[in-house]
Order: sequence, then structure tokens, then C-alpha cells
Amino acid sequence: MWARTDCTTCANCCKTMTPTFTPKDIRRIAAHLQMTPRAFFDKWLQKEEDTGDTVNKLQPCQFLVDNMCSIYEVRPKDCAEFPHHYKRPFDAYNDTFVQNVDKCPATYRLVSALKKRVEAEYEW
Repeated sequence: MWARTDCTTCANCCKTMTPTFTPKDIRRIAAHLQMTPRAFFDKWLQKEEDTGDTVNKLQPCQFLVDNMCSIYEVRPKDCAEFPHHYKRPFDAYNDTFVQNVDKCPATYRLVSALKKRVEAEYEW
């Protein structure tokens, strides 16, 4: 899927979603930006009421510049792992893929290819 997907022509994940920031992410990114973790949090992040997750205040992501991540080398783990195609066991992430199919061309292609394979190989 990645050979056929150039994320910099899309960046839809950064435009329409927010990663979950771990405390380690916050410390790493804040240091990179020469800020304290508290100042970084106060400026850019918020806690989601329903989940308690730490997420961006803004969409699109404040670090998206010309469809590229301006903090790519220190980006959140959630961003680095997106769209989670390499997580194992693969089938434990079906719900994640379904949620991302309309947001990520690589996930759409992956799910489409899997659907074709199942239809071709499964005995109905």
C-alpha cells in the first residue's frame, strides 16, 4: 500500500484527526520546541472529557505545514504508528481500520485488497 501512497499529497489524517499524546510525547516535543511540558500542553493540547486522552485543541494539526509535519522527527507515537497496519495481531485492529478507511488512502487500499482476497478465496 505504501508504494502507491504518498502521504504528503494527502495529509488527511493531520487535517481531520488528532493523535493521542502520551506524557513521553509531550516531554519530547516540548523539549524540541524549547518549551516546558506545561507550556506546550497549555498552548496546544487539551484533555478529552469522555476518554481523558490528551489531544490537540485544533484541527488541522498545528504542526501541519504544506501537508508535511513540522515536528516529524519528534512526532507523537500515535502519528508515527498511523495508520497502524503493522500492529499485531492484525485482526485485533479491524475496528481501527474501519474507522480510518475514509481518512487514509493506504487503509482504503488495504481494506479493498483484503476484501477482494476474501471474496476470491473464501468458500461461500
